[in-house]
Amino acid sequence: MRLAFRLAASAAMLSCAVPALAHRAWLVPSTTIVSGTDDWVSVDAAISNDLFFADHNAMRPDMVKVWAPDGSPAQIQNAATLHYRSVFDVKLDKPGTWKIGTTQSAVMGSFKVDGQDWRVGGRGPGGPARPGGAAPMARPAGEGPPPGFQPRPSVATVADIPANATDIKLTEVVGQNNVFITAGAPTATVFQPTNTALEMVPVTHPDELVSNEPAKFRFLIDGKPAAGLKVTLVPGGKRYREGEGAFDVTTGADGVAELKWPFAGLFWLNATSTDAHPSAPRATERRMSYTATLEVVAP
Repeated sequence: MRLAFRLAASAAMLSCAVPALAHRAWLVPSTTIVSGTDDWVSVDAAISNDLFFADHNAMRPDMVKVWAPDGSPAQIQNAATLHYRSVFDVKLDKPGTWKIGTTQSAVMGSFKVDGQDWRVGGRGPGGPARPGGAAPMARPAGEGPPPGFQPRPSVATVADIPANATDIKLTEVVGQNNVFITAGAPTATVFQPTNTALEMVPVTHPDELVSNEPAKFRFLIDGKPAAGLKVTLVPGGKRYREGEGAFDVTTGADGVAELKWPFAGLFWLNATSTDAHPSAPRATERRMSYTATLEVVAP
């Protein structure tokens, strides 16, 4: 049974454009709400040009974590990596709201040795960036490096940087990408912040999102309100319309972003921030991101 909770708060939404054709990582569940505690959800995971249409790379299922409604870890099952997407199942055997997603915490950057450029974390042959070895992407089977590809020499971790290295520039990269599934009544344990880097704490529960109605999401950086943060929302189904259809909202002094959903469907929510407060030794910059796939239903 779908749970529809209506909010009466006012909302403000600012329309703008975001760059198109960027590769975006996403997870899409077969459902976001089930009525019982003996159900399964199947999840597609990929990196693509058009949102929720697998056309570029699969996301590695071994990077995916699952949190049960009580916050305890759970398992993915029946995982398979296909050419353009990965698929896996999660058994929903506890009541409440589940979180399924990826987390990233790595250090990437560059340095010189005898005038030659080196990379920390590196890049696979012709593939996606792999900061600190944390790669949420899988290369399609049988696909090799492009002709003439000459990888820059690299080390896997900061600890591997040679003692004679110069011009060291390191950035800590922290991010997460989630979807939420509710079995029975919604709960909020999986939204408890860790007060580390950029996090989202929903004021409106993700299972209460209804088109033409307002919603609120609070964003925190290290547990404090992320004021003035730009939050981008991109609806799926781009291949069936001319425009991207993306819009931005900006958080207030309390870190809360308010918006009114223009229509029903799947939306990709993303926020990023950069500061000079990394926790990783030797890093001088921190890049943070938060991403989620949200389902908005018709009234």
